[in-house]
Amino acid sequence: MRAVIAEDSVLLREGIARILEEAGIEVVGQAGDAEDLLRKVRGHKPDVAITDIRMPPTHSDDGLRAAVAIRREHPDVGVLVLSQYIEADYALELIGGDARGVGYLLKDRISDIDEFADAVRRVACGGSVLDPEVVRWMLGRRRGTSALSELTPREYEVLGLLAEGCSNAGVASRIVITQRSVEKHVTSIMSKLGLPSEPEAHRRVLAVLAYLEDDGAGMARAG
Repeated sequence: MRAVIAEDSVLLREGIARILEEAGIEVVGQAGDAEDLLRKVRGHKPDVAITDIRMPPTHSDDGLRAAVAIRREHPDVGVLVLSQYIEADYALELIGGDARGVGYLLKDRISDIDEFADAVRRVACGGSVLDPEVVRWMLGRRRGTSALSELTPREYEVLGLLAEGCSNAGVASRIVITQRSVEKHVTSIMSKLGLPSEPEAHRRVLAVLAYLEDDGAGMARAG
């Protein structure tokens, strides 16, 4: 598995590179700005590109713009965006209408080396990863709406874990219930939210993220 890293802080960039190398992920390129990131991705064709949101040259959302461009130009390259703060609108923009091979994590998540390396692998393999804090913020903004208000507290909890990317086994382990109970909750959630029930956990995650993305767009229009 091959990765390109973009981060203007040399110390953080080298730290991420070391974490990935120790996890068996080859770092084939490093960039200090968004334009160089695009060049490195075009040149190396990695499995995954990891980038900060705020990058030179403007230090605004250059990293995000590069990530969106990578998703458009290189759909086979996974994209994992790192952010210092919860910026859910950026996460929604990155996801667009397709959450496959995309991730959005807060930088604090890097401190858990195993969790971070696992997130990189999942995104590189076409999975989706959304930071738990961002998920809670997004769901919290619309919990009073009719669809989510129909969920029980346990279903709401399961939905959040699904949006984080947890499998049925992962959900069961996190909230200490049986996988059979998780399956029942998922079926009920999908029914109440009007989402198609799929046998694969990954497809359910995509459906949930698409649902959140649609709501985010609606909130933007309303604002």
